[in-house]
Amino acid sequence: WTRSNHETVTRQMDKRMRNAVPKRMGDSFRARDISLKAQKKLLSKMSNKTMAKNFIDDTLASILDNMYSLAKAYTGNKKEAEKLVKNIIKIVVKINILYRNEQFSQEDLRVANQLRHKFTTIVKTIISFFEVDFTFDKAFLTKNINDCRGLLKQLVGNHLTDKSIGRIDHVLDFFTEAAFLEEMFRPESPHRPTLQTIIDDMSKAFDEGGI
Repeated sequence: WTRSNHETVTRQMDKRMRNAVPKRMGDSFRARDISLKAQKKLLSKMSNKTMAKNFIDDTLASILDNMYSLAKAYTGNKKEAEKLVKNIIKIVVKINILYRNEQFSQEDLRVANQLRHKFTTIVKTIISFFEVDFTFDKAFLTKNINDCRGLLKQLVGNHLTDKSIGRIDHVLDFFTEAAFLEEMFRPESPHRPTLQTIIDDMSKAFDEGGI
């Protein structure tokens, strides 16, 4: 299985993903539905049909739905919010497809383990910053998110196209924007109710072993 094979499959995945994800989701946006449609479209063309299952559980779907609401409220731009969450879904689905097809090397899996630990640190940090007023440390959180960015690119660099790598940057650029972070953790922020729901789902995911 060569890099050219990966690139061919990835280009096909990109094309099918574009066709699988509706162009306009509207306010009835449901992350789980979009993910399932995308997976069915992709996996119907792949040899291992046993992979045809939903990679995004109810808790993660709820987090993504509320991230869409949060991004839409913060930016005032529905299309940008839709693009953000679509890109998250595409990244999650593609990584799961690679993993379930056993395309990751031992070195890739070592990086994946580092990524998992780093992501866990980020989630715990976000929960702590939200629950304890005036503990927010923008520099610390931004550094950890960018560390996660580096590990994620290292994991998929030999498997996905530059376009997919660009999706990673698009998502993480949004979540490391200084003004966004400051607004989210401002005690009187109007976005706190939505963020509270996301935090509750993150905590639930910890309890269920999903993170």
